[in-house]
Amino acid sequence: MDGHHSPPSHQSPPAQPERRGSFNYDIESTEAAWRGTHTASEALLRYDDDGSREPLLRKRTTNTTSQIAIVGANVCPIESLDYEIVENDLIKQDWRSRKKKQIFQYIVLKWSLVLLIGLCTGLVGFFNNLAAENIAGFKLLLTSDLMLQKRYFTAFLAYGGCNLVLAASAAAICAYIAPAAAGSGIPEVKAYLNGIDAYAILAPSTLFVKIFGSILGVSAGFVLGKEGPMVHTGACIANLLGQGGSRKYHLTCNWLRYFKNDRDRRDLITCGSAAGVAAAFRAPVGGVLFALEEAASWWRSALLWRTFFTTAVVAVVLRGLIGFCRSGKCGLFGQGGLIMFDLSATIPTYTTQDIVAIIVLGIIGGVFGGLFNFLLDRILRAYSFINEKGAPYKILLTITISIITSACSYGLPWLAPCTPCPADAVEQCPTIGRSGNYKNFQCPPGHYNGLASLFFNTNDDAIRNLFSSGTEKEFHMSTLFVFFTAIYCLGLVTYGIAVPSGLFIPVILAGATYGRIVGTLLGPISDLDPGLFALLGAASFLGGTMRMTVSVCVILLELTNDLLMLPLVMLVLLISKTIADSFNKGVYDQIIVMKGMPFLEAHAEPYMRHLVAGDVVSGPLISFSGVERVGNIVQTLRITGHNGFPVVDEPPLSEAPELVGLVLRSHLLVLLNGKGFMKDKVKTSGSFVLKKFGAFDFAKAGSGKGLKIEDLDFTDEEMDMYVDLHPITNTSPYTVVETMSLAKAAVLFRALGLRHLLVVPKTPGRPPIVGILTRHDFMPEHIHGLFPNLHKSH
Repeated sequence: MDGHHSPPSHQSPPAQPERRGSFNYDIESTEAAWRGTHTASEALLRYDDDGSREPLLRKRTTNTTSQIAIVGANVCPIESLDYEIVENDLIKQDWRSRKKKQIFQYIVLKWSLVLLIGLCTGLVGFFNNLAAENIAGFKLLLTSDLMLQKRYFTAFLAYGGCNLVLAASAAAICAYIAPAAAGSGIPEVKAYLNGIDAYAILAPSTLFVKIFGSILGVSAGFVLGKEGPMVHTGACIANLLGQGGSRKYHLTCNWLRYFKNDRDRRDLITCGSAAGVAAAFRAPVGGVLFALEEAASWWRSALLWRTFFTTAVVAVVLRGLIGFCRSGKCGLFGQGGLIMFDLSATIPTYTTQDIVAIIVLGIIGGVFGGLFNFLLDRILRAYSFINEKGAPYKILLTITISIITSACSYGLPWLAPCTPCPADAVEQCPTIGRSGNYKNFQCPPGHYNGLASLFFNTNDDAIRNLFSSGTEKEFHMSTLFVFFTAIYCLGLVTYGIAVPSGLFIPVILAGATYGRIVGTLLGPISDLDPGLFALLGAASFLGGTMRMTVSVCVILLELTNDLLMLPLVMLVLLISKTIADSFNKGVYDQIIVMKGMPFLEAHAEPYMRHLVAGDVVSGPLISFSGVERVGNIVQTLRITGHNGFPVVDEPPLSEAPELVGLVLRSHLLVLLNGKGFMKDKVKTSGSFVLKKFGAFDFAKAGSGKGLKIEDLDFTDEEMDMYVDLHPITNTSPYTVVETMSLAKAAVLFRALGLRHLLVVPKTPGRPPIVGILTRHDFMPEHIHGLFPNLHKSH
């Protein structure tokens, strides 16, 4: 836990020891003492609708909210990341001693790492597509060969059996190796970049499962995409490189020690998430805008061109590899590889009637998007009851959804009529034994099955078929309605299973289908091609579910190579997002809330204006003296989970009690491990610490590698000795006065990317610190727990 909160309610908090050299008091009782009759509960009055005033009585509680969250169906403790620069004697000494050569080395390393992230993400993106296309292609070829021999039931068994094996394999590696790899991964990356460190979300095992689980899941014919998982994959690659490899898997590099801090890692992971989008969609600019609009919580100009460089590297890698594959050396990896739909052949000229049709599409997208998010939230909550029962239940759920998906994609095309091949067909009709627009399925020669052309293809090919221009008559209305209903429902039920699954593809598929429906219905009044309507439908549904505008707009334009559609795509996205926002939050924001992640929004809630910082700090506060007894520190670290402790000098170390700063738990552990103890309680010059330790000794270790208090052992003699905390204390922590509005404190906390915000008293003559604010103190559950009468909207 980050701040000074008691452990969650299901654990009984151990008794706090009485300690020398430090003070320990309950904030609330101190507040009441100095405020006299004007306590927080009396000072805050709420006006009811009838004008009467009701006091906001504060319940006397400690903060136990938002300390745990769901990661891959498991409940895990949540930590925050230290984005603040620690300014202590040791770090200052390190800054002063740095030479130009070291600074130059740091800059070169940063750019080299960004280059490596781009290369690795590009290669992984290509490998994912290559593997998924070949596995899915083999499965579809096998099935279509059996169908040509009129062995329809055997064909279904082969198709369903392949899907079942692939789905069960994906669920098994996900459930047993890395449960955190399930789902899209975008909410987790977004939470990490907001400052939330949840267990194993960027671990090497998660990366492994994300890559192979995604390949197996896509090949298994599920209605899911590999785009969301690619963002998570890019972030995992960046994290692995940024923390200097993995000691557990014997992949370590000492020269990467410069990046052993959360600030540099945050920048690299932002680059990784942008690279993931670029690799998934071949959209380098879209990747940068995605990281800026959706993923990152903090942005600066230096990061913009670093992410741009990363995505440019990805684009070059993919272009080169696809050029190599054109020679036919990549098996069944055809055009379908990385989704690229060239719509530039159709030159759109649009009139007022077309604008009306597009406004209708935007409204439909907003309504369907809001409904999709609402239903997905309900389904994920239902699935959580199944998933928390254990791995076998997760696999069983995945197998069930796989059987339903196979039955739909093989069974529903039998309901569709056989259509004679058009005389002016650009492509071969019917398509036999490969991906294409006109699937033969069970039809006689010279005919094709429209529904099979959508269902019996990889998802990328189905999207290409829907986006294809000059195919006004290819799909019957009944075909499109059946396909839309199936994809909408399957997309909803597939997302919560224990397989890495993205939402982009199901949303684009469903959106393109109803776009084509609207285009066909409005054909008499509009001159636009149904393929363009499909693109606009996909844009409207993306805007309605994900609530992204700029990045989705650019991604779709880069995908389709069609800049003339820009004004229409912008219009449809704005309308669908505006309408959907009136129903609920974006899909990723909903998932973050549902998982219990303590995500900090960029704006403060309105009710926070009625409170001040001193109202929500929770106690009891634990602080250390500048020269503290070793036994006190060890005992405190053993019985609390706090990550920051105020350091207060009292006489004789200072004339009056004064706040020295904040010391971090990880730094205390390194200092105790060095065992530079003294027999007397005297302030030193700090020379011992400066000689014995370097700044890198206090650098943050990779996930799960840091020192723990259980690893340290002390004799009774050592426990009675003293240690000087001044050299490792951050002497310039961010502080706010206790009467500052909570809304302002929340904006400050989020804007600076803090982990601890110290609250100091307004009046002299009191202890120099009132409490510490952490992200958990800004959570609505905590505030409404303290003040049950507070109106959320006021």
